[in-house]
Amino acid sequence: MSPAKSPPSSNNGDRRGYLDWRVSRFIDLFIASNTYISSLDTGIGFVSGVIFAFAIIFGYKTIILVSQTINRKMKKDPNVEAYIKKYGSLAPKRYHSSDIKKMTNSFREKLGEGGFCSVYKGKLEDGRLVAVKVLKLDTIKGNGEEFINEVISISRTSHVNIVSLLGYCYTENRKALIFEFMPNGSLEKFIHKENVSTSGRLAWEKLQEIARGIARGLEYLHRGCNTRILHFDIKPHNILLDEDFCPKISDFGLAKPCPKESAISMVDARGTAGYIAPEVFCRNFGRVSHKSDVYSFGMMILEMVGGRKNIDVAADHSSEMYYPHWVYDRLQQGNNLGLLGVMTSQDNDIAKKMIIIGLWCIQTYPVHRPSMNEVLFMLEGSLDALKIPPKPFIYTPTRSPINLCTAPIL
Repeated sequence: MSPAKSPPSSNNGDRRGYLDWRVSRFIDLFIASNTYISSLDTGIGFVSGVIFAFAIIFGYKTIILVSQTINRKMKKDPNVEAYIKKYGSLAPKRYHSSDIKKMTNSFREKLGEGGFCSVYKGKLEDGRLVAVKVLKLDTIKGNGEEFINEVISISRTSHVNIVSLLGYCYTENRKALIFEFMPNGSLEKFIHKENVSTSGRLAWEKLQEIARGIARGLEYLHRGCNTRILHFDIKPHNILLDEDFCPKISDFGLAKPCPKESAISMVDARGTAGYIAPEVFCRNFGRVSHKSDVYSFGMMILEMVGGRKNIDVAADHSSEMYYPHWVYDRLQQGNNLGLLGVMTSQDNDIAKKMIIIGLWCIQTYPVHRPSMNEVLFMLEGSLDALKIPPKPFIYTPTRSPINLCTAPIL
């Protein structure tokens, strides 16, 4: 018999090479078993040899099946495999599909549903309530890049104003994210006029407190992480509120890491219409950077103040269709701002301060916008220290970045 072959080094992590070596060893053993069978003189020995040979063949086929299964798994799930290998023990807990069914009590209580996912209320074994975001499989692009991107982005964060990811599930038939439960849902239902009757209008002091919390969360993503993270989808729907109305930024599916003090290269526009910065559509306005999140934050702040969508084609007058321009004109002329729930001079000062900050954030060119650190400074300062910014000149219903853009997205 030829000398035993040495297995490939385990350091290289080549599972296929290791399986090929195992198959080679089975073949060697099978040949040896044939030699053994031919040398047997008794019937009992012959039968034993045949059984041994069949065991060898069965083992060989088993190894082949295992090899094929692993290869198929790697082809279907390359990003998850790479992610787990890279993050190891730092990765959030990975759950099986059956665990998701159990923690949601067979998906009994649905908290909400969107075009890409459904969210269910669940409970972990330790009694903690969770929100389980189950993705619709027919909406997942490619190998689930956005799903993996969300897992990786949130796993890099730890901040009171960033939602906590407690685990995830990634199987062929189910992909889900497990988050801490936010009993008050999204900010969206507390700021739009059509929702106020059922959820209740938040006091102006509370709105300002929420704005500060969101600003702290964004400032952390832009400056506090080892790698700057650009969210690209800041809007009221993606701000969740806990039992004390502490805001937490959620939904990192479109997020992108970016080296600090750098712009970012993108091949497509991303975000939600009405909150997307001009430069994300057209590079004529500047490079995409953390200032793109600042723009989205500004549009959101103006919605919080106005209690309405910033673009409303059903407005009574054409001048009211684009809220940022309408409120800018009234602010500059010293007219009544027509805001809901303004009861005191303090409420009025908070509202005016948030409007001015929002207008600074949505300046057309990124270079003219403040950083989130500066935004936070303004939110924590007094109204008297703020100057009214220039009027943003785009994003009216008749003029958009696409109309004005002559250069493609690079």
